[in-house]
Amino acid sequence: MTGARDELLVLYDSALPLVYGYLLPRCGSKALADDLTSVTFLAAVDATRSGEPPRMGVPWIIGVARNKLLDHWRHQYRDERRRRAVADDPPLVDDPWDVELDIVLAHEVLQQLEPHHRAALTLRYLDDLPVPRVAALLERSVHATEVLLVRARAAFRRAYRMPTGEESDV
Repeated sequence: MTGARDELLVLYDSALPLVYGYLLPRCGSKALADDLTSVTFLAAVDATRSGEPPRMGVPWIIGVARNKLLDHWRHQYRDERRRRAVADDPPLVDDPWDVELDIVLAHEVLQQLEPHHRAALTLRYLDDLPVPRVAALLERSVHATEVLLVRARAAFRRAYRMPTGEESDV
């Protein structure tokens, strides 16, 4: 057990900036990134207390951070869903995005989206995960995830404004 604790201390020193660096652009808030970083390392402490601690390394702790971020988004989505009824958008035809986006504006727009849309787009396009992996992380079927991605892209397009203030046809 002491070996796992020592391993965790070494991991903490080397992985803290990487975990925080992973979470900050995806959270859009320093406070939330701080909280999720703490929760991530608390989960690692709990893992050392388990009968068979996992092999700890940077990829493992980043995976824990990703799961904590997903848990946060799920919780946020459930809370928002309880507060109001959400009408589904009609299905839209999926079309490719063949434009360059303003990265700062794109991150701002991403933060304005519903948590389930933000989670799907972040995992698919920022983390570059294939749709089946996104589906597994979101605990959805592949088909439901594809539909979610279509709707999330449509929501992103509606919210995205070109620097001139005009609506984008992205």
